[in-house]
Amino acid sequence: MYRIAIVGGGTGGTVLANRLAEELGPELAAGEVEVRLITADPEHVYKPTFLYVPFGKKTVDDAARPIDELLDRRVTLDIAEVTDVDTDGHALTFADRSRLRYDHLVLATGASLDPDAVPGLAEGGHHFYGPAGAETLRDELADFTEGHLVLSVAGVPHMCPAAPVEFTLMVDDWLRERGRRDDVDLTYTYPINRAHGLESIAEWATDLFDARDIDVETFFNVESVDPDAGIVESMEGTELDYDLLVAIPPHAGSDLVIDAGLGDDGWVDVDRHTLEAEHADDVSAIGDVADVPTSKAGSVAHYEAGVVADRLASRARGETPTAVYDGKTVCFLEAGMDEATFIEFAYGEEPYVREPSRPLHWAKLGYNESYWLTARGLL
Repeated sequence: MYRIAIVGGGTGGTVLANRLAEELGPELAAGEVEVRLITADPEHVYKPTFLYVPFGKKTVDDAARPIDELLDRRVTLDIAEVTDVDTDGHALTFADRSRLRYDHLVLATGASLDPDAVPGLAEGGHHFYGPAGAETLRDELADFTEGHLVLSVAGVPHMCPAAPVEFTLMVDDWLRERGRRDDVDLTYTYPINRAHGLESIAEWATDLFDARDIDVETFFNVESVDPDAGIVESMEGTELDYDLLVAIPPHAGSDLVIDAGLGDDGWVDVDRHTLEAEHADDVSAIGDVADVPTSKAGSVAHYEAGVVADRLASRARGETPTAVYDGKTVCFLEAGMDEATFIEFAYGEEPYVREPSRPLHWAKLGYNESYWLTARGLL
């Protein structure tokens, strides 16, 4: 039997498991292949939903569904914590010390937030990158009527690279709708010399920020936050006073990756086209944990999952894998509370940013609603 183990129940892991069940249906029925998804969390979370929680447009419950409702019944689901990856022995160890052997392992463990990496950030900053943070920020915004709101990207890479730009444009619109904008100063900071890693998005966002009286501070690498004084300080020596700090925390990879020798910084070193690990045989990685030169975005995990599913189906049948990932990424970007734009690009390409419109905003909301079909492998 060819045993495929997938660790991680986010977008990449779930889509991959369902795609494999579809592609290897006859082999699964004959007992020639096993597809097993291992995740410590019984809930599958669609993280882009959290962007809308601070504005009262969504709740954290809208972001989660039981993972067993999304998985093909031909996939074996284990709710368990993996504590060790033995790439030489082709085995996983669980928290209860039991072991599971595999023939091919796919890591889809995602990224985690690490606010403690910046002194004072956990105490002085808010974010919308998780359920608790999004709800707390919602409550803070409800009572925020005047002062200085700073949106600061405190570390790269991070999930949903466009989300900080989206939030800034959305909160500007949200404050205007409530007649508060004249009493609120808005500042957006980014660590490099422009407002976003992709040049075309940076130019688009900067033009909108200028038009909406939003200050931009580039080369602003957050070094510390003083919650008592209401000051965020950069490594470059710039200080900003704030009354409400919305900070995208630094992100961390997985200790499993480091301990297994798959990547020194917690991200799996992979071939950017095959998504196979560079430091171990019979291991692949998809989604945020894979170190590829493109965004840590849900669409990336989705397209990577399709490629790896094709490659593993070929391996299971004794064929030579030919599918490759070209870096395809698609993304809707909110330009306010009722307009959005859309981009698509691949490795080595600069995206074209379309004119924001209400139809594209509704298209983004429509995709968010239909995401659960995507996770099931139906879209």
